[in-house]
Amino acid sequence: MTPWNPHSWQRFPAQQQPAYDDPSELEAALARLRRLPPLVVPEEVERLRGLLADAASGRRFLLQGGDCAEQFKDCTPEAIEGKLRVLLQMSVVLAHGGRRPVVRIGRIAGQFAKPRSKPTETVQGRELPSYRGDLVNGLEASEAARRADPGRLLEAYFHASATLNHLRALAAGGFADLHHPERWELPGETGSVPAYRRTLDQVRESLDFLEALGGVQREALERIDFFTSHEALLLPYEEALTRWVGGASAYYNLGAHTLWIGERTRQLDGAHVEYLRGIRNPLGVKVGPSATPEHLADLLAKLDPDREPGRLTLITRFGAAKIQEALPPLLKAVQATGHPVLWSCDPMHGNGVSVQVGLSPEQEAEGHRAKGVAQRASRTMREVKTRDFGAILSELRQAFEIHRAHRSHLGGVHIELTGEPVTECTGGSENLSEADLAKAYETGCDPRLNGTQSLEMAFLIAEMMRG
Repeated sequence: MTPWNPHSWQRFPAQQQPAYDDPSELEAALARLRRLPPLVVPEEVERLRGLLADAASGRRFLLQGGDCAEQFKDCTPEAIEGKLRVLLQMSVVLAHGGRRPVVRIGRIAGQFAKPRSKPTETVQGRELPSYRGDLVNGLEASEAARRADPGRLLEAYFHASATLNHLRALAAGGFADLHHPERWELPGETGSVPAYRRTLDQVRESLDFLEALGGVQREALERIDFFTSHEALLLPYEEALTRWVGGASAYYNLGAHTLWIGERTRQLDGAHVEYLRGIRNPLGVKVGPSATPEHLADLLAKLDPDREPGRLTLITRFGAAKIQEALPPLLKAVQATGHPVLWSCDPMHGNGVSVQVGLSPEQEAEGHRAKGVAQRASRTMREVKTRDFGAILSELRQAFEIHRAHRSHLGGVHIELTGEPVTECTGGSENLSEADLAKAYETGCDPRLNGTQSLEMAFLIAEMMRG
């Protein structure tokens, strides 16, 4: 391979990069980013590598989840606490039911950019530049908002910093303490909540017993490991957060603990693969229907030439209808390479469908929840994305079965979710239908499981983990 440095990606074709009007304005923002403190530290990154290596060998299980794309307006205590709370709830269910410690990684504190299939989209009858996430432009339906704005790079950094600061305070301050489960309850929960409370009571009884025997320190129950992740999409931003760490003699991206590369940006000769191959962080690779065994083997050789445990997580995303045919050849190809990868399943992205629902213009353009008679009266039929709980569950179930049949194991899940009581995915114990989508369809991009659906999914995954 050619020599690597943080900007060597600039010699390669880069997909999904916005066009900025003023290069000098962009460079000024990047120069400021380079001088700002890192958001995470190398010691945390290395700890995560070790935990992911354990997950790859079957000793732990990875739970990675959060927003499709974070929005600056959702950087509030309530929203951050809600996402952390639902991930904690899920991790207790998975650890208790699956009998394995859980590695918690949020799609949070940096997931501000999204790849798009087209450079433009039609919003309220107008063709506009596509919304690429708050890191790049605004969701509002206007030419001014959809302009790629370099100032958003700094806004993203400071919103990520504020989010991470609150997460750290919660994690260190006893938010996860199992002795105070009332902190973990989400408003409006139904369905799986009674089962969750029974599980939590069983966990607390077990911990009280161990404490009485002196087998566990109370302080250990009050703090958690929680890591952050986002898709490495906007390469100038990622380069600006890349730092040389002399003690480790390596470059780290210190904007997140781990990064992943998407289905649209994993070209072997592309800029994203070139950038990621040189950083020390653990990496995820989204693997969808377009992946071939040969491509995947070459990709592993490029991103993990030394076959390091904890380095690579392969996140499959085929869809319930395609996984039976697509996954087995890739499993065999990876096994033949000897790479100690962690296999995870993203059951969300392959199971999206578009439906017509009665959303108000405000909901469609800004992701706001409909409120009041006036808004309801102004709704017209519009096309939105949704995902069905049953299809999501089906892909997960098939993934577990296929791995077992090929003497492999599924070591994690990657789910788009929120702690808010949204109605963006159909099905689940709430029996949400397409007609319910308009009640609280808030996402700016892809639909997410709500708190109740996420918790229900955790119970079902725990059953699958036990076989």
